[in-house]
Parts: sequence; structure tokens; C-alpha cells
Amino acid sequence: MSELPMWNNTLQTFVISIMTAVGLSLSACNGAQQDIEPDTSSDDTTATETVQSSPTPEQDMDGATVAQSSPVKYDVASWDSSSERSVSINELDKIQAVYGKVVNSDENSLDYASNPATKYRFMDTDAPYLDLIDSEKYLELGWYYANPTDSDAEKALSKAHAKKSHQLAQQLMGADGAKVVTEMLNGQIIKNKTIGGQKIELAKCEFYSCMLVFNKSGEQQVDAS
Repeated sequence: MSELPMWNNTLQTFVISIMTAVGLSLSACNGAQQDIEPDTSSDDTTATETVQSSPTPEQDMDGATVAQSSPVKYDVASWDSSSERSVSINELDKIQAVYGKVVNSDENSLDYASNPATKYRFMDTDAPYLDLIDSEKYLELGWYYANPTDSDAEKALSKAHAKKSHQLAQQLMGADGAKVVTEMLNGQIIKNKTIGGQKIELAKCEFYSCMLVFNKSGEQQVDAS
């Protein structure tokens, strides 16, 4: 019986040691969890700064407001609208005279339907173009269609080209020719119609280009009387 207190002391010491070891293990685990727990505060701050620093759609990269471009306006009402037809679709010299001096020509070009043709250019290569494409079957009037974002000089040349084409269309079709070019400049598309004695294969202005294509075989003779 005298040895029981000593056994009790040994048992207590053993239990206390086990509890201490378990406590240290739990503390170590908690410390490890805290060490690997991600710190999202800096990422949130960076994301917030990125969103705030991004320009709005109405601004350019410098933060300035992007100006709205003005549409190109054609003062067609002030252009001559003669009803007299004075040129035939096959009188190439007279047709060229309306557009001015030929700067260069390409005899290896193609017409609207990819047939062999000659292209006559009335502007330098680096300027808004003004062309005539002539083949056995078609005559095509083509000119640069200005965009609202173009320079004032480009817009002015585009308007001058449209005015010459307006004049030439009148000489080929009379007053109806003026109406056709006006409709083109207003965004209308004309296909396979006989107007003013000429068969129009295609007439349209879009994507920086205006084209008025005549089918030569469809020309009708108008009684001068």
C-alpha cells in the first residue's frame, strides 16, 4: 500500500505529458493554417485600382472625350439639273472630258463582270480616286466616297468627284441621271433598272466607294424631237 502514491504521481506525470504534446500539436496545426491562408486584401485593392483606371467607352486612352465626326453633306440642290442628254454611252472622249485629264490608264484592268477593260484614272495614286472603267459591255463611273472621319481636303475632293459624276450622269440620262446620283449619295442602291434611256446594272455609294455601272447593250435611243 505504501507504493500506491508513488504510482499515482507517475501516472499523473504521464497524462500531463500526453496532454502537453497534444496541445503543442494543435497549436502547430493552427499556426500552419494561418500561414497558408491567402491574403486577398492586396489583390482586391489592385483589381479595384485597375477598374477605376480603365477609360470609359466615351474616352480615348488619354482620358479625353472622343469628338463625334460630322457626316459629309452634298449640296446637290445647288448643282445644275439639266434635262438635256448630250452624250452617248459609247462616246468615250466626251465622257472623259467631263472628268478632266487622264493621269494614267491601265489596259489590263477588269470591268464590273471581270471582263477585260481599260481603267482611266483622273487623280494621282495617293489622292481620292476618280475613275472610268470601259469595256465592250460596260461603262463604270467610280469615285471616292468620303467618310465622316476624313480630312476636310479629302471630303472636298470627294464632293468634287460626286459633282462631276452628277454632271456626267445628266449628260447620259438627262434629269433622271441627276436623280440617280442624288439617290446614291443618300444611301440608296439601284440594280438592273432602265432609267433615262440607260440600263443601270448597279449604282451605289458605300464603304468609301461610289460606283455607277451602265450596261451598254441596254442604251435606248431618245427621240430628239
